[in-house]
Amino acid sequence: MAHVKLHIPGPVEVSEKTFAALCRPMIGHRGQGFKDLYARIQPQLQTLLGTRQRVYLSTSSAWGVMEGALRNLTRKKVLNCMCGAFSDKWFDVAQRCGKAAEALQVPWGSPIRAEAVAARLSTGEFDSLTLIHNETSTGTMSPLDEIAALKARFPDVMFIVDAVSSMSAVPLEFDALGVDVLLAGTQKAFAMPPGLSIFVCSAAALERASQASDRGYYFDFVEFEKNAREHMTPSTPSIPHVYALASKLEEFLAEGLPARYERHRRTNQMLRDWGARHGLTLFPDAGFESLTLCCFNNGAKPGAGRTVDAAKLQKLVKDQGFLVDGGYGKIKGTTFRISNMGDETPESMTPLLAALDQAMGQL
Repeated sequence: MAHVKLHIPGPVEVSEKTFAALCRPMIGHRGQGFKDLYARIQPQLQTLLGTRQRVYLSTSSAWGVMEGALRNLTRKKVLNCMCGAFSDKWFDVAQRCGKAAEALQVPWGSPIRAEAVAARLSTGEFDSLTLIHNETSTGTMSPLDEIAALKARFPDVMFIVDAVSSMSAVPLEFDALGVDVLLAGTQKAFAMPPGLSIFVCSAAALERASQASDRGYYFDFVEFEKNAREHMTPSTPSIPHVYALASKLEEFLAEGLPARYERHRRTNQMLRDWGARHGLTLFPDAGFESLTLCCFNNGAKPGAGRTVDAAKLQKLVKDQGFLVDGGYGKIKGTTFRISNMGDETPESMTPLLAALDQAMGQL
């Protein structure tokens, strides 16, 4: 079967070099070989995330760490900042974990803004909040710096940030931001297969977690910290994923992080320019568009540019060897999404854009 190249919001395309790294010989996860591997990548992870804190590896989807953060850090009540399908899900997850939760809901396509967050935190009801930096369902990137600055006013509130589709594609300086948890999965901008999550916690978050009697075990932040001191993970890790992560980190630093961020900006602009040429507009509010994917309007907003048959476009492009996404959740079919994250370059995006041009000509 011919391979269809992935330009969906995740998983994204995985290189042959990364697949080769996944196939390195197995080692014992409690042996010196694994400890040396984890120790070797730890400084690279700290450089990537701009932190002196230890960076943890979890063999799980990012949702495991997200649920773990709620269990470790929420004692009183959590404020769930909601602007799309995945950030909206936080509210449901919090309630299923037995946590008191409140929704800070904005229209899909609008970002979370600091003023709205501050208004709710000022009530004193909350001891944690959840935020998705880059909401892939709508292609909206909320202003993380602006929201993180509120931590100085609300030091007792744990700021939990999902950077699943932005980590490694845009600058994220954990220590400078001052948030308490920053997490991501590897199947998006890292351009690895699904199954591994990366996260970092503040000293305050670890102290809060140590006081929680119901934090469980698998996602116990205290256990992650205790094991990371010895260059290990609490439970058996996916060693192939760690090999692949080591390979990707070498690539990131060889390219240079500023160059990597600029490359994502350039490839994203290529998609925006393509859409503009075809009379398409972006779904998010102006100024808050994602840099790792584009969510194009297809009738979702009245008068917002050309309307096309998203399902037909998706099929026409797939017939040429590329998979784009036909929209998600309540805006499925009225938007479509195209990813530029991971290993994509201007050169690798050019065939996709040609296929998209051809498909648009057939609609």
